[in-house]
Amino acid sequence: MAAWTKLPHRFNPTRTFVDARVKWVRDPYLDFAVEREKNLKQAISFKHQILSDPSRSLPLSLASLLKPRLDLSTTASNFFRKYPSFFSLFQPSPGLPPRVKLTRQALSLHREESAIHTSQPHRDDAVGRLARLLMLTGSARLPIYVIERLKWDLGLPHNFMAALVIDFPDYFQVCEVEDPSTGRKELALEIVSWRKELAVSELERRALNDDGPSGNRTKRIAFPMVFPKGYELVKKVKDWVEEWQRLPYISPYENGFHLSQNSDQAEKWTVAVLHELLWLMVSKKTERDNLFCLGEYLGFGSTFKKALVHHPGIFYLSNKIRTQTVLLREAYRKDFLLEKHPLMGMRYRYIHLLNKTPKMRRPALGLPPGNKQHETAFANGVGRNLSFEGTHA
Repeated sequence: MAAWTKLPHRFNPTRTFVDARVKWVRDPYLDFAVEREKNLKQAISFKHQILSDPSRSLPLSLASLLKPRLDLSTTASNFFRKYPSFFSLFQPSPGLPPRVKLTRQALSLHREESAIHTSQPHRDDAVGRLARLLMLTGSARLPIYVIERLKWDLGLPHNFMAALVIDFPDYFQVCEVEDPSTGRKELALEIVSWRKELAVSELERRALNDDGPSGNRTKRIAFPMVFPKGYELVKKVKDWVEEWQRLPYISPYENGFHLSQNSDQAEKWTVAVLHELLWLMVSKKTERDNLFCLGEYLGFGSTFKKALVHHPGIFYLSNKIRTQTVLLREAYRKDFLLEKHPLMGMRYRYIHLLNKTPKMRRPALGLPPGNKQHETAFANGVGRNLSFEGTHA
């Protein structure tokens, strides 16, 4: 198995980020992209728990025990009552404790989602995303608990080890690694052999497409930057960014740890790693703590945090739904994802069902100010007929 190799890059390590404050400005559209998924992961987690029981229902008392693990802001019973189009509370017979099951509409969506997960195009896509994630680590392996944190954002099935990994022994194998933070041995997943065809970042792929079959991968690639309307960088920060963008691009699938830690070139490589990580996510976003957990394991320390702060035109940090979420700005036009993925289409339909009430009132979640067209698109299940495009497994 091959992994990262130290390449003989020679760059000037003396320049560092300017001594200036980079302001953070709220983006209501990207905040909405996060906020509309409020309680979605918790609802899907309950769905998996309910369907794992032979009766396809759960005692309410058992569901209540999941509250801390799912970070619910209310009781399980109140959570289920809040979404009557998704969950149904019932009493099997007099004297027996109440239980919860899925509604007919929720079961129907689950079957459609399962069909996506079991389709060969999606399985190939998911394997490619997981393989690339492992190849970004240098050692080409990751503890399974780290992958568990990212599986939702990567678009992996809930039980990805049994439903996906086991069927691809030519790609993956289970091993043990020592967790640097605890010193304990952890089960990990590793790549069986390095796959050169996958070790091409999204930005490199675009550069190759722009230059044709003989494109030069070593060209100086700049990161796309998108700023909110009216946002202006301080002049000395803007000048620094323009020079920084002209530095050579080092692929995130190469080893850049030999670069001077505080150099601008090292920061450009760090941003390349973050950019590729977020691009691997089907929603082009993930919780900040997931990135920091992965960064700590890989040895990036605080450099992930610095990169996020220094580059508000590349990354956006949202404080919605009781957490902090990092989004890749270029992947969105307002609050709409530019890359259409079938799983995101399903998630929008789950959201629509969660917010649906018997009287068919408007969804409880507000819409970005001044954007009346969102409600119609959202009510029609945005992404319902999304094609499988933009994936590069």
